Amino acid sequence: MLRVRDLHAFYGKSHILQGVSFDVGPGEIVSLLGRNGVGRTTTIKAIMGDVPPRGSILFRSEEIVGLRPHEIARRGLGYVPENRDIFPGLTVRENLILGMKSTKRQGRWSFDDVFALFPLLRERVDTPGGVLSGGEQQMLTICRTLMGDPDLIMVDEPTEGLAPKMVELVAGLLELIARRGISILLVEQKLTIALRVSSRLYVMGHGRIVFEGTPEHLRANAAVRREWLEV
Repeated sequence: MLRVRDLHAFYGKSHILQGVSFDVGPGEIVSLLGRNGVGRTTTIKAIMGDVPPRGSILFRSEEIVGLRPHEIARRGLGYVPENRDIFPGLTVRENLILGMKSTKRQGRWSFDDVFALFPLLRERVDTPGGVLSGGEQQMLTICRTLMGDPDLIMVDEPTEGLAPKMVELVAGLLELIARRGISILLVEQKLTIALRVSSRLYVMGHGRIVFEGTPEHLRANAAVRREWLEV
């Protein structure tokens, strides 16, 4: 589904990504782990074209390096940013409509589908997005991305700042999405959530991949956790 090879990215003269390579298969949840500042968010932005990438990014066997963000989105790659970026003055329904590629063609996700995933959104359908709690806004952002009918979504820190109950709801939502065949590239700070939902995990350090394996492999590797994840 997604094949990244020798990915480099820069902010000015700062060399942030230094040869990152990884894969996400169909229907997989793959997590990018690491401490703040190691390049996880930059990786997602480079894939989406928000940061100029160098290297190879194949999405469904098509090279997307050099395409603009809206061109990448139209090919079926969705992005849920860390800051959520909802439109606070628009209602829940209007925010969801803005996620649709076309109002003339029904994709795999309808209003009923996203409301089934998160029923509280149905109750708040005519409520301005800015009135929602942080967790509800996160759910709205994920559901808005689904309305664009992506084959793969990249989700950046979806549980950051959320109450434990809402963290569980978000984790459950990601698992439901994957079961419907949507691949997920997840940037997540909470190791317990990443270990629970992921098929495979990559750990980043200093702009590179320093570990690749299953949740079981990472649980068994205390040295990697200590050197690259624990504070």
